[in-house]
Amino acid sequence: MVTTTPLEEQLLELAGSVPDPELPVLTLRELGVVRAVRAHGTDSVEVDLTPTYTGCPAVEVMSLDIERVLREHGVREVTVRTVLAPAWSTDDITDEGRRKLREFGIAPPRTGATRGPVRVELGPTRREGGAADGTREPVRCPHCGSPETELLSRFSSTACKALRRCLTCREPFDHFKEL
Repeated sequence: MVTTTPLEEQLLELAGSVPDPELPVLTLRELGVVRAVRAHGTDSVEVDLTPTYTGCPAVEVMSLDIERVLREHGVREVTVRTVLAPAWSTDDITDEGRRKLREFGIAPPRTGATRGPVRVELGPTRREGGAADGTREPVRCPHCGSPETELLSRFSSTACKALRRCLTCREPFDHFKEL
């Protein structure tokens, strides 16, 4: 069991309040990438940050933003460590983060992804009314809620999103891919 002090809880809240640079509608806490804060006295802090994927180009900006916010609150020395294990998963996105993604027009990742190797399927791109294998929930349109969507491109504005289109309302939308 990991115990934290009241100061560390406060600093974790501050670090987690930083907006994600690629999805500014979400905070780093809602995205689930700020993992821990350790205070060394009152003016030195170490923050663990887990990127959404290895090589994520936003890690440097996230780190600088965390440092800036904590320094604005009186912390003199801030060290942000990139921690790759345990790996980040889309299951780490909070319910509030999922709600915000939907309201922003991005289909949130489906929950319950299994840990371990990720199976890559290159099969059909259309998911009308449900998953092709019947085991996963369909990707629902964030605009009208329809489960009848199709994949247009496996990559969208960022590597962690895919571009889809709703077959009901015909609107394109981003889908935050499951990991």
